[in-house]
Amino acid sequence: MSLARRAPPSLPEQPFENDGSAAESSSGGDPLAMIAADENPELTPVTPSQGLARSAGVLAVGNLVSRVLGLLREIVIAALFGATGQVSAFRVAAQVPTLLYDFLVGGMLSAALVPVLSDYARRSRREFVQVVGALISLFVVVLTGLVIVLEVAAPALAVLLAGGFRTSDPALLTLTVQLIRWLAPVVWFLSLSGVLMAVLYALQRFTFPAVATAIFNLGIVVAAPLLAPMIGIFSLAVGLLFGSLAQLTLMFVDVRRADVAFTWGFDWRHPALRRILWLYLPIAAGLVVSLFQVGLDRRLASGTGEQSIAWMANATTLQQMPLGLISVAISLAALPRLSQFYAAGDDAAYRQTLGRGLRMLWMLILPAGIFLWLLGAPVTQLLFERGAFTATDTTQVTRALNIYLLGMIFAAVDFPLNFAFYARFNTWLPALVGVVSVGIYIVAALTLVEPLGYLGLVWADTAKQAGHAAIMVVLLWRVVGRLQTDTLRGFAIIALAGGVMAGVIYLVALPLAGALPTGALGTLALVSLAGGMGVAAYLAILLAMRLPEAQMLAKLHSLHRRNLS
Repeated sequence: MSLARRAPPSLPEQPFENDGSAAESSSGGDPLAMIAADENPELTPVTPSQGLARSAGVLAVGNLVSRVLGLLREIVIAALFGATGQVSAFRVAAQVPTLLYDFLVGGMLSAALVPVLSDYARRSRREFVQVVGALISLFVVVLTGLVIVLEVAAPALAVLLAGGFRTSDPALLTLTVQLIRWLAPVVWFLSLSGVLMAVLYALQRFTFPAVATAIFNLGIVVAAPLLAPMIGIFSLAVGLLFGSLAQLTLMFVDVRRADVAFTWGFDWRHPALRRILWLYLPIAAGLVVSLFQVGLDRRLASGTGEQSIAWMANATTLQQMPLGLISVAISLAALPRLSQFYAAGDDAAYRQTLGRGLRMLWMLILPAGIFLWLLGAPVTQLLFERGAFTATDTTQVTRALNIYLLGMIFAAVDFPLNFAFYARFNTWLPALVGVVSVGIYIVAALTLVEPLGYLGLVWADTAKQAGHAAIMVVLLWRVVGRLQTDTLRGFAIIALAGGVMAGVIYLVALPLAGALPTGALGTLALVSLAGGMGVAAYLAILLAMRLPEAQMLAKLHSLHRRNLS
């Protein structure tokens, strides 16, 4: 399952969604200022440190709640329907509004909407409100027409994305058509909420967007158990409809709370819309290629067995949890500040913010990857193996997860690298790199799908992520230059601590696996003891080596405990 999404929120997982350094720029500030700073709804520039950790923290907490609810959603789906062909049909149908959201808003949100809206927010509220009104009016018209087209074109889309069902089970293709039609309005709700989310990000209001990503997942959690006995797999479609509507409602409420009293008006010639369109054109071109890649991925996967898409979706759920919780949260929190620093010509603050974000991200994403790599099988068993989800399903999901995790490390670093260019109003380079990475996927997929089946597609996605991240690192170095002296040292310390963590988990889990009782309690004890000791060793190494980001988190924890007492 391809990781095409670059911005929250979206359907399969809800995110979509920097750190103390010894070297401070002239704009300055110490790491504790990042902890204590309040969310800033005012239309004013900010310092490099001000509110960045808090904003990322708000998004991370929201994403944490969302991921927990998203995981609960997947547990509900697995228990009620297992990893069956019906679930695969639902995944394909749900991907249609996801892909359209990515094309219309997802890529535009980080690449064009937030940078342009942040620029207007810093000028004056009157200009900002005018842009918001014109933008929303345009999207209402476009989205309404798109929903009508989806209802009509559902059969053709089903054949395009899941034509392999015709040979394995033709009834699944008919089911896919029906589900696409049920889910068509989700495009309207999800895309408009994404536009309103960009407005709030530009105002540096992160709380309601963070809560909205969590509320989205409640739809299936509530609807599926209640409605499944009556309408079966269609209960999942009802859950997505209610979840996306609730998200849109919450975004609208917070925009009103921010006193953005926009009026409807079709000012198609507004310079901000032209600027957004110009920034978005290369992203749109790249997304067309990405859409082709995702369509090819679904089409090939549907031909490798009716359960393949369901297995890939469960593995994707597990590896996307750290991405949404860590990478997207840090990247989105940094984007408005990077945009403002670049617009103000403060290169030192720009590099400082980016460097801090990359080190913080690497410090948090590496242990998550190691944990899932070594304990993926018991985690999958603990979360999914009940009801209609069998031990065979656990084995297949774990096989896919181990490959996806390699791509996750690259994808995590890729988020801030893309956003660093978006903040400079440069969308052409990331788009061109995206096209190259899709080419890598196509070559790998067509080569590996025959001998390896659905796992060949997982390897192809991992190759795509690795190629994209590697190219972006080189381009960033050439365009932005060196970040900070401590950046490479910080990465080396984190890598060393990660190696120690992996060794501890392996040495603890090996004897425990045979000593603990079978069943859920034994599996939970294995994951908790081995994973907990590994994380403790990881943190100990980071603190002993005086990594600034680890020290900052330790101070944050101490400050939180004092506040509670």
